Amino acid sequence: MKVILTQDMSNLGHKGDVVEVKDGYARNFLLPQSRAFKASKGALKQAETMQKARAAQEAKDRAQWTALAGRIGGVRLVTKATAGAEGQLFGSVTTSDIAEMLTAQLGEEIDRRKVILPDPIKTVGSHIYKVHLHADVVAEGNIDVQADGVAPAFDAEA
Repeated sequence: MKVILTQDMSNLGHKGDVVEVKDGYARNFLLPQSRAFKASKGALKQAETMQKARAAQEAKDRAQWTALAGRIGGVRLVTKATAGAEGQLFGSVTTSDIAEMLTAQLGEEIDRRKVILPDPIKTVGSHIYKVHLHADVVAEGNIDVQADGVAPAFDAEA
């Protein structure tokens, strides 16, 4: 049976897509829960309109994410952390720290789960991070970690 989806479904498709499903699945699950409706001539035209609107919205969203990626790439983050004599940090700089700094500097909310670090930041110096903004848009930035003073050495004999 051909149906038109009324919402995004991970295993079938996106809102407005015309999909072919088994009759029982459509009658017993999709139609009663208003997740789809039967595809008729009028409904197919409506689905086409929904797909055009979705494509326009995706293009607009992609342009916004690309602009934000450019702004993230232009920001150089600097943070201070307590470090040992060899430049090892006591603790680490986390994705939450980076997301908070980006949010403060850009004025836009950056989710910590979108910030990706290749390795944990546990040393003083310059490090690269990535922010996955959208499926196709990944921003790359730089963070400088500076020593906020060297911690005193531990004396084992004292």
